[in-house]
Amino acid sequence: MSIRPTVEARRAVPTMEGAGVKLHRAFGFHDPSELDPFLLFDDFRGDHPNDYSRGFPWHPHRGIETITYVLNGTVDHGDSLGNEGTLGAGDVQWMTAGSGILHQEMPKGNIAGQMHGFQLWANLPSSLKMTAPRYQDVKSNDIPVIIDDDGTKVKVIVGEFWGKKGPVDGIAADPQYLDISIPAGVKKRFKIDTYRRAFAYVFAGSGAFVDASAPEGVLLEKEVMGEEVNIRDMSGNRTLVRFGTGDEIVVQAGEEGVRFLLISGAPIEEPVAWHGPIVMNTQDEIRSAIKELRNGTFIRPAH
Repeated sequence: MSIRPTVEARRAVPTMEGAGVKLHRAFGFHDPSELDPFLLFDDFRGDHPNDYSRGFPWHPHRGIETITYVLNGTVDHGDSLGNEGTLGAGDVQWMTAGSGILHQEMPKGNIAGQMHGFQLWANLPSSLKMTAPRYQDVKSNDIPVIIDDDGTKVKVIVGEFWGKKGPVDGIAADPQYLDISIPAGVKKRFKIDTYRRAFAYVFAGSGAFVDASAPEGVLLEKEVMGEEVNIRDMSGNRTLVRFGTGDEIVVQAGEEGVRFLLISGAPIEEPVAWHGPIVMNTQDEIRSAIKELRNGTFIRPAH
């Protein structure tokens, strides 16, 4: 077995999207080859409705798939296929935009006003850019949860892991999407297919992602009382950890344990032309999409 080196650890950046939703972006609108097939990852959370209640009104997508995972609060959604519903705590929505879709997402907090969720964009290969849009909601109760003898808990959202298969299926990038919680002080190994790009996103507690060249851990940063301080081996809240090649990662949980998403997928390795929520292979395709938005032909009739 070869441990994947930790290529980079960086803090998610505060930004604003939609009609004024405050969120943290771990990556997006960057070099698309860096985490191919993934294009963008947002962490949207807030303790006050003013942070998120204006939501994400009607907007287009083409050429990508989106996976939305809600931890706290709810998200009301609707789209141009006629689908509408509400995602609750622990639920997942998978949407293949394909040839084009219009949708809206309107977050609502829980009783205490708290909201938390994630959205991941996965690219589509050129052969599927103009496929028919598809949509699926998955309820929390349908997502398998594995608890190991040492207390490690893994929710298998997409892909197969430890003999369980996640309920979200048919995503072109064929990703593995895991929500992992490791108790305080526990050291754990997780296998990842060698040919996949992989990253972790820490959103609770802290932990060390052991590096191949530094088997006792790598020096990352942890946020303490609003200040940036160096704490040996620890990666804390809202930290993206990007891995190099290898077939496993090793995580040492900190004093409070650690919870993170572990996401991997096979790279597409095709040209990327990007205009906001529209991702194609060429600038000509982008110009055509914008023209169709303007003249009302962006949404293709169902066959």
